[in-house]
Amino acid sequence: MRQQRMAKRELMGSIAWAGVIAALAIGASVVHKLGYIDRDTVIRLGTGVTGLWMAWYGNRMPKTLVPVPAAAGQARRVASWSMVLSGLAYAGLWAFAPIPVAVWAGCAAVLTGVAVTLGYCLSLRSRTVAG
Repeated sequence: MRQQRMAKRELMGSIAWAGVIAALAIGASVVHKLGYIDRDTVIRLGTGVTGLWMAWYGNRMPKTLVPVPAAAGQARRVASWSMVLSGLAYAGLWAFAPIPVAVWAGCAAVLTGVAVTLGYCLSLRSRTVAG
């Protein structure tokens, strides 16, 4: 029963984020068509909210993947640092770098943050299952 509530809560959070991202994309497109913002701003807004989603999901990842509460605390600390730093790099690149640089370097930052978080969570999981 508890797992069903947690799964429902996770699903509702994901649906909420999808709604925010869709609303922002549609709103930015309408404002662009009205001539208030340029195309680059639309792209930067869409990718910026994706960075915020990444930070939210990065916070959820250790809670989902690491079953032992003590190990989950360690995983949350690593995840927080890796996802915050990669999210800030991503957002900063999309705010200030030329778009081609933001695409490649932003993707590298995100992949690095996810890889560090996922790798650490899986290593904790294998240690707790084996021990």
